[in-house]
Amino acid sequence: MEQLKLADKIAKATEFIKAKAAIQPTIGLILGSGLGILAELIEEPTIIPYGDIPYFPVSTVEGHAGELVLGQIKGQSVVMMKGRFHTYEGYGAELVSFPIRVMKKLGVKTLLVTNAAGGINESFDVGDLMLITDHINFMFMNPLIGPNESELGVRFPDMSEAYSRRLRAVAEAAAATVGLRLRTGVYAGMQGPSYETPAEIRMLRVLGADAVGMSTVPEVTAARHAGIEVLGFSCISNMAAGILDQPLAHAEVMAAADKVKDQFLGLILAIIPNI
Repeated sequence: MEQLKLADKIAKATEFIKAKAAIQPTIGLILGSGLGILAELIEEPTIIPYGDIPYFPVSTVEGHAGELVLGQIKGQSVVMMKGRFHTYEGYGAELVSFPIRVMKKLGVKTLLVTNAAGGINESFDVGDLMLITDHINFMFMNPLIGPNESELGVRFPDMSEAYSRRLRAVAEAAAATVGLRLRTGVYAGMQGPSYETPAEIRMLRVLGADAVGMSTVPEVTAARHAGIEVLGFSCISNMAAGILDQPLAHAEVMAAADKVKDQFLGLILAIIPNI
């Protein structure tokens, strides 16, 4: 049997979603651990479990609901991933970023991505929100490896502005409006699922990283390949290994996300009308 091209799989998934939801979203959102509460603010939502969508993987991580939600927020048409996929779940980078390809096909022009991350910058505090200015790919994986399908993007996409300067300015203005201290910094993507060692954190600090996590890089790479403008945030859910003399646990990540959810919601709601 002939194997379907990626573009054909994207088309089939998109057709399925369009049959369920009569909306053409222009903004895509990916919500990290514990931040799915934003989905509750979507007006007249259409909710589609990932398992129902052709070629979609399924979330297996606590705090990731595993649903695609389409509707309106502040007058903007959105599609939201309530829960994301990770390479440490056993999925390849191409599959992790597959939903971004589908978002593009649905009409998305702007992607807002969030994650829970460990703080490397010692001036950060648990509960801070960091505006991502750039990333370092320490996953040693890339969703663009393999034959390039030119209808999806160019062979060698430019990553000099992975995170849009324009959208970062919008985010900083929105943070000032709601009275939120917004950190800025570089995000390092590691494959996980083990947390980093203190030695790895020292290395990442020397290389210029301010926060570290196990997601985001494949999705952002695919989004830029597809010509989607990206805005990213990290919720500093813990200080990374070796900074504080304490072990790391996923429960701590979830608790930190719950602590900042009201600030996070306020910020996102201030940003969306101005994208």
